Formats: sequence, structure tokens, C-alpha cells
Amino acid sequence: MSMTPTTIRQRLGARRRRGARTAVAATAAVACLGGLGLVSGAGSAAAGAGPGDGHRDRLYVVVLHGPGTAGHREGDAATAPLAAFAMALEQSRLLAEVGSPDPVYRWTSALNGFAARLSSSQAATLRADSAVALVEPNRIRPLAAAPAAAIGALGAAPRQGGAGRVIAVIDTGISPENPLFAGAATAPQRRFAGICQTGERWSRDDCNGKVVGARYFVSGFGADALRSAALLSPRDTDGHGTQMASLAAGNARVPVRVAGERLGRFSGQAPDAALAVYKACWSAPDPADDGCANADLVAAIDQATRDGVDVVSLSVGGPGEIDAVELALLGATEGGSVVVAAAGSRGPDGATAHPAPWVTTVGATSEQPRRGRVVLGDGPRLVGAMLSRAGLPQRRLVDAAELVAPGARIGDARACVPGSLDARAADDVIVVCRRGVVPRVEKSRAVALADGVGMVLVNERGSAVAADVHRVPTVHLGAGEGRLLLHWMRRNDDARAALRSIAPRSSPARVARWSAGGDLSSGFLKPDVVAPGAGVLAAVPAGRESAWDFVTGSSAATAHTAGVAAALLGSGLSPEATRSALVTAARPVPGPALRSGAGRVAPARRLPGLTLEVPVESYRAWWDGGRGVLNTTAVVLTDGVLDARRQVTAIGRGQQTYSATVVGTRHAVTVSPTTLTLRRGERAAVTISALAPAGGRVDTGWIEWRGSDGSLTRVPIVLAR
Repeated sequence: MSMTPTTIRQRLGARRRRGARTAVAATAAVACLGGLGLVSGAGSAAAGAGPGDGHRDRLYVVVLHGPGTAGHREGDAATAPLAAFAMALEQSRLLAEVGSPDPVYRWTSALNGFAARLSSSQAATLRADSAVALVEPNRIRPLAAAPAAAIGALGAAPRQGGAGRVIAVIDTGISPENPLFAGAATAPQRRFAGICQTGERWSRDDCNGKVVGARYFVSGFGADALRSAALLSPRDTDGHGTQMASLAAGNARVPVRVAGERLGRFSGQAPDAALAVYKACWSAPDPADDGCANADLVAAIDQATRDGVDVVSLSVGGPGEIDAVELALLGATEGGSVVVAAAGSRGPDGATAHPAPWVTTVGATSEQPRRGRVVLGDGPRLVGAMLSRAGLPQRRLVDAAELVAPGARIGDARACVPGSLDARAADDVIVVCRRGVVPRVEKSRAVALADGVGMVLVNERGSAVAADVHRVPTVHLGAGEGRLLLHWMRRNDDARAALRSIAPRSSPARVARWSAGGDLSSGFLKPDVVAPGAGVLAAVPAGRESAWDFVTGSSAATAHTAGVAAALLGSGLSPEATRSALVTAARPVPGPALRSGAGRVAPARRLPGLTLEVPVESYRAWWDGGRGVLNTTAVVLTDGVLDARRQVTAIGRGQQTYSATVVGTRHAVTVSPTTLTLRRGERAAVTISALAPAGGRVDTGWIEWRGSDGSLTRVPIVLAR
């Protein structure tokens, strides 16, 4: 039995009060139709405040009951402006009620609401109004990147996918000069109606046909809170947004060259899709303050919904509750978008971000790192992480502590700080550098500047190693291997070594240790799926030494999944079928389901035979009043009543027969009927029943529907008391 929205609101802390916009506001909207302008999603960069009560004003996000224009199903598109006018008038009534502060933002597409600077008493007054669903302080959410070491995963390079679709990347902007964004998308975008907003170092020419739209939103974060290098435009100065855009929809089969070496070819998961960039995440003088303001995120989602994007990619973490951002994502779903968002990168004990059922929430897997060997002749066998495939023939091997440049400190030389190595002594040698003090890639730059030809990077402690984008061939060793190497070098005056790449071997993906884990408080299995997120190669902004770098976090997994979603849409699936296929085509990975969801996202070419589709209007009905049980792609059976009904839809070709088997559960689970014969588009009802687990334990498994056409559909099951 699924939990009710009331239970979820209580457990997640989302404030909800039943109510509706007044009929008076709608009538007034009709009267004012010829005299008012349509409310914009964006507001001024600064906002005034209404009368205070002695407490310092702060920015609040206010959400009214009911959907934005994206959720209005009655009538045709001509009714949307009228609905927006009615919302604007109701917003103005509420603002007047607290002294008419100038709103920072107004929203009418994804939701009905605004952001304004209010005192605590003004916020309390709005909370008490029956038209208001939610009043929450503006908060800064983190990007869902992880500090874990990159390991150098180079994924498959799809040749096509996503034609005619637009992915909204809500992030830190984009650097469009990278070849992954060159040229135009391969097909027109029928739904998209966005614009290219100009700004600092950004002109309309930067929207080049691949990047079809670009905007920025800073009022929630505050322009005065930015670091000096930040640009008030869609241009990316952080790098994260460019990485996410490349992973989702970078052009197909672009050569990867690092330090003159060709490492293969790269494609986004939907290389034929177009990109719409919504910059809502910013860098502060103190990196600890970096992030994305709720008000800016809601504004970006509202605008993307109005623009008609096909996929929303949100690589942003946050609290495990349904708040204004989640309700805006509901509006994006109602507008026809597939919403993909990050589970977060704060470890298994952190709450999974984006717990709402209308969001495909994505955790991260780690892959087998690229490896290399330090060949010492008769010395110990030392294996670490290495990106270079060319390697390096035998050269002198010298401890960086012996290469101190005149005037430099020995501690800086040991750590290979740029400028600390003597170029005369380091010429044509492999330098052994200690980890720490400066970033790893800065060490190989220091070796290259001193005319060294290779580097062995050793940890002072710990075994985590990374195959980074280095300036010279590099093998990164853990602390144990590093001690063996330094001991061997002390016993060999003329130490020599070669660096050799080891052919990659396949190994099962595993949930990354820092990927957020879920619980059953929402009544849904979260995260929904996992995808590659540790050390994933991606593009970086123009002007950096390399056009490539590795990114780690559930942010990368989210962008990957957003690209797969666009490719599924491009293949002809509906948004409802796409949301289902992301889950039912996933493949299991080791670890508990509350961390791995349904498993690892499959390539878009691997379609399931069946989908479990949730009609888009059902999400609003369920959230507003708990009407009906959602036909979700995972079955969570709790609270002692362990049966559920689902409706499946056939998407295979022609008529197929599908047979069900329950796999993995310790307790008995039955499926009725066990065999279905369906033509494409036909539906059937299925009942799943189980015995309650004893002792409060959680039991997980899945139903496998195997089609006569060879298709496989996996439906996760979670049993809990």
C-alpha cells in the first residue's frame, strides 16, 4: 500500500494547506485582459521590502495552491494567457496584503507563485492565507558534484539519438566554443520557443543552432554575492554546466586529444539533441558558499516550462523534501517535460534529494579505473591509475625532493608545486611527486614546465587514485605502492623506470560510496536509477589548458540519464513511456535497492517490452488530495497490506507474449496474471501480492517480464513492515 500524500508531507516537512484562487481574481482577470501585460518569469535584480516589524527582511519563495498554466488542461492554448492574468492578480492581492513589496520573481508557468523580500511577520501573514500552499526562505542548494577522486571512465560514444528534442540544462551555464557544441542540431525543435539572452561575454551569436536558447537567473543568489570572475550572462566560468551539457547532448564521435595523445572519441548520450541553457548556479568568493538559490532554480524551471523543453536536467542536490523546487518540477512534468534530477553526493546516510514521484532521481555508479604500471625491471610490481594509453619508455626516475629549483622550498618541490622544480635537473626524467598542497593536474604541469617527460604521483596516505588529464604520462599510486617505490629508489642510485598502460578490463559497476541513499519515508523507491558518475570524461570551458576533464558526482549521472531520456523521446516514446523505460530497462548493480534503485540506466537502444505509465494529470490529483494510487515503475509494499495493482502497456512490435518471474526476494511474491499477450499500445492490469517481512527488515527484488521478442522489463519490488 503506497503512502498517502498527507503522510509524505508530514515526513518530508512540506507545508500544504487546501485552498484555491478566488473567483473574484478570475473575474477581475477577464476585465483586465486588454489592460495588463503577461507576467514575466523573471524579476528585477534587487527587490524592495514592505513595512517591516523590526526583523531583518529576507527573500522568501511563496507558492499558491493549484498548477501553473502548464497544468491547465481545460480549453486550448488560448486560455493560458487568461489563466496567467488571474494568477498575477491573485499574487498582487497577496503582496498588497503584506504592504506591496516589489517581487523579485513572479511565476505562472510551472507553478503559481513569487519570490519577495519579507519580514518574518509578513511571511507568517502569507502562510495564514488560504490561497497559499507554501512559504519558505530562499536557500542555497549545492551542485551534486562529489569530492571523490576521478578514476578516468571513458564511456561508449553513441552515434545518434535525440533528434528534434531540447534538453534544458539548469546549471552554471555553458562555454559554447567546445567542438562538442559546434554546428546545429540535426532536426528542428517543434516545441521550443526560448530566446538567447545577451550578457557579459555572451551575444546572440553564441546560440549557434546546437545551443538553441540561453538565459541566466541571479536575483535569488544576489549579484553582489558573486566572485569577481563570475559573469552576468549564460557563459560558464565554473565548468560544471559545460560538463553536464556535454554529457547529455555533446556532438557525436568528437576526437579526444590530451597532451597530444588521442584517447578515443566522445559523444553525449543524445548527440542529435539541442541544448537550452538556464544558468541558475553561481560561484561565490568562498567556494563553500557556491550553489543555486531556490528562487533562481524555480525561475529557471518556470522559464524552461514556458519555453517548451523536452527534458529538464537538474544536477543539483538539496533537502529530501517536497519544496518549491519540487513543485516547479511538477509543473515542468505537466508541461510535457521529462524531469531528471540528482540524488545528491553526500553519502548513503544523507537524504536523497528530489523525492517526488514525478522526478526521475539518479544516483551514481563507479567504474573500473584506467590503469597503468610503473615498470622497475627487478623491482616490485606497482600498478595505479593512468589515463595515457601511449605510456613512456624507460627513463631516469628521480624523487622531486632532489630537484629543488634555486630559491624554492623543498616541501614545494616534493609536492611538485609549479615553479619549484629545477629544469636543468628535471630534463628528460620521470619525476616522483607527493600528493597534496596543489591539485593533482598542477603537479604534472610543474613537471612539464621543468622539461620532465613523465610523473609518478604517490599518496602520502590512503589508496584512492585518479586517472586525471595530465600534461605528461602519469601513473598515480596509492600510499602502500608509493612507499615500496621510494624504498626501492633509495636502494638503487641510478633508478630507471617505464610507464605502461594496462588494457582496460570489464568489471561490474557499483554504487559509488558517496552517492546518496534513499529510505521509504516517501513511499517510493529513491533513487529511481543509477548511472556512471565517478571520473566521467566531459568537456570544460574554453581557455583552459585541456578541453577535457573528469567530473565526479551524481550530477554527472543525472546528465547522462537526461541524455538517454532525450534519445528515448527521439525514438518515438511519449514522456510517460520514457519515464517508465528509464527504470524498467535498467540493469541491476550490486548493493541495496535503497541505494541503487532499479539499477544502471541502459542505453536508449535497449527498450523494455512493457511500460508502467503514470498519466501526467495523476501527479497533481495525487498531490492535491491523495486521489488514486500512482502507477509507478517500482512497487513498494509497506504497512502490512502487501498487495498492489499496476497497469502495463506493451511497446513492442506487433503482438508479443510476456511471462513474469519474481527474482531476488526472500519472501514469497506472486504476480497475477503471470502471462500476458498484448499488441503494441494494449494495456493489462496486474496484481502483485507478498508476505510481510519479519522483524522490520527490508526485502527487495524485482519482477522480470520476458517478451517473446527477447525484450526484458524489470519492475523493482521493495517489501517492508
